[in-house]
Amino acid sequence: MHPLLRRARDFEAELIQLRRDLHRHPELSFREVRTAAIAAERVEALGYEVRRGVGRTGVVAELRNGAGPVVALRADMDALPIDEENDVDYRSTVPGVMHACGHDAHVAMLVGAARLLAEARMRGELPPGTVRLLFQPSEEASDEEGLSGASRMIDDGAIDGVNAIFGLHIGAHLEAGKLFVRSGPIMAGSDAFAAVVRGMSAHAARPHEGIDAVVLAAHAVLACQNAVARRIPPGAAGVVSIGTIEGGRAENVVADAVALRGTIRYFDDDVREALHAELRRAFDVPRALGGEAELVILPGYPPVVNDPGMCELMTNAAAETLGAEAVAELEPWMGAEDFAFFLRRVPGCFAWLGAALDPAREHHHPRFDVDEGALVRGASVLAACALRALGELGS
Repeated sequence: MHPLLRRARDFEAELIQLRRDLHRHPELSFREVRTAAIAAERVEALGYEVRRGVGRTGVVAELRNGAGPVVALRADMDALPIDEENDVDYRSTVPGVMHACGHDAHVAMLVGAARLLAEARMRGELPPGTVRLLFQPSEEASDEEGLSGASRMIDDGAIDGVNAIFGLHIGAHLEAGKLFVRSGPIMAGSDAFAAVVRGMSAHAARPHEGIDAVVLAAHAVLACQNAVARRIPPGAAGVVSIGTIEGGRAENVVADAVALRGTIRYFDDDVREALHAELRRAFDVPRALGGEAELVILPGYPPVVNDPGMCELMTNAAAETLGAEAVAELEPWMGAEDFAFFLRRVPGCFAWLGAALDPAREHHHPRFDVDEGALVRGASVLAACALRALGELGS
């Protein structure tokens, strides 16, 4: 067993206790006051220099060890507006709020990595340079200005001077014990859109006297689906999803308005532009049929694109720590992550850590949960990445 993993197992019970405490007390985006305070206190006690209130409710902590590169490790902290259905003693105590994506585990893993690195410095085994921890708010949502926690932390200087950055996401749907990584695009970019289709109300018995907004919206929905099927190359990846449709007043009244909301997902900027153009064309269809339509496209997260060199570094660090057989390649998928904003400014790597129970749970689901054995593996891999990056970048 690798020394980092062996040492992490010595305090595994503490990491599980921390994760369960955070799970009992989830906090929504930009409200992570308690979570941030706990994270700050834990790493400050290890000798890290701590800055609070970064990006509103985030924490930046540094472990300095002389002149050298700066390597950042990130964990997001926010929960989701979901009522938990798990019957466990650590279930959420906050009605309507739940850690349904594993960010409680992310915080625990980063605190564990912080401890491993602080111990390495005490033993004289930490290469020269600085380890910077980012406890990030609001990965799941954006604020009133459309900015998520990563963007807010960047604006507050959280990655100024950083030479490399690494992050892990726990995967409740992925085989426990394995790290899944990929060079280049690994997660999609995502934009949201909102539209209103307007017609004219009439009695359902005399529909010819009105303009049915439901029918107009249906034409727009079909046109949106054609955007992927017929407007982007077959080898390109793109998704248009309409998640909500609301309209009408009564079953015997022709609807005068229908509101729709959805997302587009992409890896390539050309695909993004094509999907934007096709959305606009799709909502021209109601106008051609006598109605009106308003469309607003809301920019979201860009694709998560791993730097090839940092991906190789993380792969090697994980293989050394967990064993070569524990590292696998992840197929690109259409989920979005605001870690992408960090990667647009700093070379780095984002990977997924398998933690599936039997049966596996789904993210963003009321019964989400993870194999807590992943906590020591994640802490060890993050620490190994920092050690290797400091050594390689400083040489």
